[in-house]
Amino acid sequence: TLKTIAIIFSLAAIFTSCSNDDDSSPVNEEEVISTVKVTLTNGANIITLTSKDLDLDGPNLPEITVSGNLSANTTYTGEVSLLNETVSPVKVVSEEIVESAQEKLDHQFFYVANSGLLGAFTYEDEDGNGNPIGLRFTFTTGAASTGDLSVILKHLPNKSAEGVSSGDITNAGGNTDAEAKFNI
Repeated sequence: TLKTIAIIFSLAAIFTSCSNDDDSSPVNEEEVISTVKVTLTNGANIITLTSKDLDLDGPNLPEITVSGNLSANTTYTGEVSLLNETVSPVKVVSEEIVESAQEKLDHQFFYVANSGLLGAFTYEDEDGNGNPIGLRFTFTTGAASTGDLSVILKHLPNKSAEGVSSGDITNAGGNTDAEAKFNI
């Protein structure tokens, strides 16, 4: 009887210590984003804002370029492109957000004007729940001014939190996937 009990306990220990290493659930790896490119268009007037950081979290600061000045009291249509320029061919990361319903739910861009910059942003795209994404937007400039524009991509923001759907990042939470600051 003791031998039978010992064998049963031994077998129980063996079976409970084994695990299923065949986890076939897909892993959603975080994408590498080296470049944030914002294109603002008003008719033939096209302004491009680019932040390129090819060493990613390395010691070098991002290379920031602004192709020209915006006009006061003007409405621009805007579009954001996210690129991984550390690989060849260059990977367009923003396409994944456009093509995946889940990625649309999981991401939102925020446009934060500060240091005297005047203007208002309106989202022009949304996820499956009717919440904003921000890959496409309009920016209506105010009176002539200068300042900083921060473009921030949040992963898993709380899109139902107060102010988030109108572009207020204060209650968004989530993690920052990309951030670029432009002096315009």
